[in-house]
Amino acid sequence: MTNIHFIINPIAGSAKSILNEGLLLKYFDKESYHIVVKYSDFKKHAIQLTLESIENQAHIIVACGGDGTINEVASCLIHTPIILGVIPTGSGNGLAATLNIPKNIINAIAIIKQQKTKLIDAGKLNDKMFFSNSGIGFDAQVVKHYESSGQRKLPSYIKACLRALKSFKGKGNIRAHINGEELHLDPFLIFASNSNEMGYNVSLTPRASIQDGVLDVLMVPKMNMIKTLCFGFLILFKKHHLFPGVKAYTTTKMTLSLSSQNVFETQIDGEFFETHTNIINISILENALHVIAS
Repeated sequence: MTNIHFIINPIAGSAKSILNEGLLLKYFDKESYHIVVKYSDFKKHAIQLTLESIENQAHIIVACGGDGTINEVASCLIHTPIILGVIPTGSGNGLAATLNIPKNIINAIAIIKQQKTKLIDAGKLNDKMFFSNSGIGFDAQVVKHYESSGQRKLPSYIKACLRALKSFKGKGNIRAHINGEELHLDPFLIFASNSNEMGYNVSLTPRASIQDGVLDVLMVPKMNMIKTLCFGFLILFKKHHLFPGVKAYTTTKMTLSLSSQNVFETQIDGEFFETHTNIINISILENALHVIAS
């Protein structure tokens, strides 16, 4: 019998999901599955719930929410035999898109029941894991404004982008070490990605793969408003790497540091995070997680 636990974020996305214990019991019969359904009530609660499920010897733990919920669950499963399942009920659902898991809940359930698994890589920013992407600069400020809006919808994300454009000032001189090269940057964006999808069908690293053992890194120099808008326009056509000054790398590790004692403001899988240190070490963990995918 398969011991399968579902950790549901009830406020993910529009908070109008039909996903609940009653629905799951219709698709997972008691003869084949032992079902446990849990609900996360606050940020990082899914971590606690996942650790409890590990103690209870779950075979599969299904994260039901957006990229933030998936991150909390998946971070606990690194280098374990426990399988991660995903039912995307968030707003962007970047990792689910990378794994070809549909937004339709019934179709996502069907994929979980097939239990077709793959081993994927994971990124690491200091002691925090990421599975889609992490970044400093503009994208972190967008996430900061997005979270403060209290709404997880596309219009709120667009408003957050506009607010970030108006208020973004950057961090000044950042020293980057990557692939034996030392760079001194005043960046608009430094983006490290493990996957080819950010969410909302947007990608800064369309060639990235969650199974290639490297991170795709994009470095974008600070620029004025007109150039920023042009850069944003090129993103829509996946031609942003052609913009003057943009540098793209593949790497297994990268270090970023600030000469001052300022801290880094980052986003990790679409969640805002402040490092409390002026040094960031970013690396890849190869074949780190078992996950159900289409």
